[in-house]
Amino acid sequence: MLKNTLNDILTKEKVVVKGVSYFMKILITGANGMLAKAVENEFKEDEQILTDVAELDITDLEAVKKYVADIKPDLIINCAAYTAVDKAEEQKDLAYKINAIGPKNLAIASKENNSTLVHISTDYVFGGAKPAFEDYKEDDEKDPQAVYGTTKLAGEEFIEKETDKYYIFRTAWLYGDGHNFVRTMLDLSKTHEEVRVVNDQHGSPTYAVDLASIIHQAVTKKIPYGVYNSTNIGYTTWYDFTKKIFEIKNIDCKVTPVTSEEFASAAKRPKNSQMSKEKLLNNGIRIPNYEDALRRYLGSF
Repeated sequence: MLKNTLNDILTKEKVVVKGVSYFMKILITGANGMLAKAVENEFKEDEQILTDVAELDITDLEAVKKYVADIKPDLIINCAAYTAVDKAEEQKDLAYKINAIGPKNLAIASKENNSTLVHISTDYVFGGAKPAFEDYKEDDEKDPQAVYGTTKLAGEEFIEKETDKYYIFRTAWLYGDGHNFVRTMLDLSKTHEEVRVVNDQHGSPTYAVDLASIIHQAVTKKIPYGVYNSTNIGYTTWYDFTKKIFEIKNIDCKVTPVTSEEFASAAKRPKNSQMSKEKLLNNGIRIPNYEDALRRYLGSF
């Protein structure tokens, strides 16, 4: 990582420092996570400062302000989040600190340094009560049913209050490099003749690589700041998604549909997580279909 400060970087022209050319200087938080790894690869032509909690505690305002002032990034991509949905019901304060106060601090620091903030949010900000033939638009009424969704919505609201230069990308059903639903199903198929999967939750599985691409396209195209639903194209259920996983991998394992009520969990899951991508598409952002994304992911290992 270069220690040199790069000022006044233009997104249309590369700036050369010591023989290395960059488009932007980017601060990435939550760098050990699934999405951050994909973002790191997607923005590989840029100078990156990778941090996780050991390097930067985003819940500490003074620490965040000092770090950002020292680094002076053009772009801050916040991949840090408390994502343990069920544990959040018990660890409400911790979830709020990471999912709400953290983004607030980054928004304050980004405005003070004229940086653009990219933040990742979730389908859980919606109530999920819409019928399955409807999807959620960005401005639809928010009605989070779990602590996780409540804290993520608070993070969105803080960002909107504290800075004008921001992108909030709402995603859902994320998988990629690391522990995720797809790998869990593959592992279960090795030890079980049958898996039971819920068939009453509707949404869009999202490949982290494609979400990183959406972020990169949005930033480089300089689409209008604001909130964007950001998942792969197409809708399915966890049950049908599992069947598609096994079909692509030619796995002979029975998939049995069950209801959400048959799986006891501390947090309520949205029955409908279907989010319209019309806003992104109208801004010229390319978004692959979830089946294409799944094939690429399964072919990567």
